[in-house]
Amino acid sequence: MENILVAGANGTTGKMIVDLLQESQDFKPVAMVRKEEQKAYFTAKNIETVLVDLERDVSPSFDTNNPIDKVVFAAGSGGKKVQEVDQDGAIKLIDESKKQGVKKFIMLSSMGADTPEQVPELKDYLVAKQNADNYLKQSGLPYCIVRPGALTNDAGSETIALELKLNKQGEISRSDVAKTLVQTLNTAIANQVTFEIIKGQTPIEKAIIALS
Repeated sequence: MENILVAGANGTTGKMIVDLLQESQDFKPVAMVRKEEQKAYFTAKNIETVLVDLERDVSPSFDTNNPIDKVVFAAGSGGKKVQEVDQDGAIKLIDESKKQGVKKFIMLSSMGADTPEQVPELKDYLVAKQNADNYLKQSGLPYCIVRPGALTNDAGSETIALELKLNKQGEISRSDVAKTLVQTLNTAIANQVTFEIIKGQTPIEKAIIALS
């Protein structure tokens, strides 16, 4: 089983990712949390945790019982510290992942990150995501960048619309985003690629395999 570090594990989408990994036959999650009190949720489920603040030194992310194989970056500042967390925190974790020989880095980004100026109310956030995405692309790490539309808390359908560029707006459930991210962990598919997703009619696994 591969050990997957989940940055932002305490977030709504992060918890879904961790739960999917725990249920998987192929992956074992390691939850990265920022506060001591956030560890209880995961330790109650027998999930290893690491206490790391993305605004500080991120090297303890890899002080785990077993070496980290892959990383999912699902952390977010909630719009409060976009440069410190969404940009610089991601960049620090990319650097540390490269140093540690991580096999694949999965980035949860956002639709609009390629054209931040078109969404003035989210421009700072989208610029931060764009910078982090570009840094990952140039890092030399195997990567996959997933850019969902507006996130909802609706029940997942396990079907999506996926294109490198959708050229239309839309929503998608956090559940389906989490499932998409976990699917991209497969080393054989979705490599060195950036794509957008919203709710749609294609089964998630089929949509991702079609990229390869």
